[in-house]
Amino acid sequence: MEQLTSSFFSTKPLPLPLSPNPLHFRRRRTTSLRTTSASNSPDPITALTRLLWGRALPPQPLISAVRTTWSAAWHLMMRQLAPSSSTGSYSRPVSRFPSVPSVYSQNPGRKTSLHLYVGLPCPWAHRTLITRAIKNLEQDLQISIASPGSDGSWEFKESSTETIKSSVLVAGQDRANRKGNLREVYGMINGGYDGRSTVPMLWDSEKKEVVCNESYGIMEFLNLIGSGPNLFPAELQEEIQKWNEIIYPSVNNGVYRCGFAQSQEAYDIAASELFTTLDKIDSHLSTNRFLCGDTLTLADICLFTTLIRFDLVYNVLFKCTKKKLVEYQNLYDYMREIYQIPKVAETCNFEAIMDGYYRTLFPLNPGSIRPVMPLDCESDSLSKPHNRDSLSKPVQLSSV
Repeated sequence: MEQLTSSFFSTKPLPLPLSPNPLHFRRRRTTSLRTTSASNSPDPITALTRLLWGRALPPQPLISAVRTTWSAAWHLMMRQLAPSSSTGSYSRPVSRFPSVPSVYSQNPGRKTSLHLYVGLPCPWAHRTLITRAIKNLEQDLQISIASPGSDGSWEFKESSTETIKSSVLVAGQDRANRKGNLREVYGMINGGYDGRSTVPMLWDSEKKEVVCNESYGIMEFLNLIGSGPNLFPAELQEEIQKWNEIIYPSVNNGVYRCGFAQSQEAYDIAASELFTTLDKIDSHLSTNRFLCGDTLTLADICLFTTLIRFDLVYNVLFKCTKKKLVEYQNLYDYMREIYQIPKVAETCNFEAIMDGYYRTLFPLNPGSIRPVMPLDCESDSLSKPHNRDSLSKPVQLSSV
């Protein structure tokens, strides 16, 4: 410090710096200007807007015109994507094949001719995948997993080496009919088909017919023919149906009524019903391990596939913003317990779920930007101890 101070205040004249080479200086300056010019050059659209109105905001007439045009186009696309009532409330289309014909239930041996079509982002298809896994039907009932196409239809694609080695289910080829998309499969039925080509869909490979494309009908059928635990026991069927009547309109379909609402009134009603119902279920689960007491049932699976997508998708994209699921302690722990049931986690492909919503539902997310996955939705968080064992005996999965 002393040496530095004495040098700084020295009376000796300091040596002058060497003069820069003028040619070298000009070259550096030219290079710098070129670099700056290249990095700041606007794209064609930006250049046009600056030519028209400089760096100011676009003029009000243009903003109004674009808003009106976009609003009209948005309503047009939403009416096709999500049919609504006169009040703007989403109305889910009725399935053309709502239940499995009794001939299949009476002859379980025919299950070898059946094939299940699913899509990983879809909560309705996810229900059937979980039921298939818990009922130990993986070897008897083959599946084909479609992925959303750019137009919203379900398409099939080749599986890469990385996805084949994945620990969760991934999309791939049509293993039953070798078609390029699900619309082509539906088109194979006698008389043709002009409805929506939806998943899940149970297919008869011998008759080339759709057996059922309603998720709950497929779940009931799989529970009947599988060798695993009974998810629809006779003594609980009335209670299961009661919960289904609560969960389906307000939660399963409720999140879609929020996301697909085409009026403020419709959204407000749907959001109020959704969170009122979640509050009630959370309170119920404070003293009950599952919806129907100590036994896991089809009603729990129906609720689970919505809950597992709640913070991942619905809270953000569908505007279900009043509370996150992680803020419901009982519901969140309940969801984690079901996730930890053997073979359930393998049916949950979170990357596919996020892509299927954020990058496919263009009217809700025109930029197709996918947000970061919430911490509470990561596998490590979902695999932590749920501590719900204290509410009852270990989970009962009674055989059929």
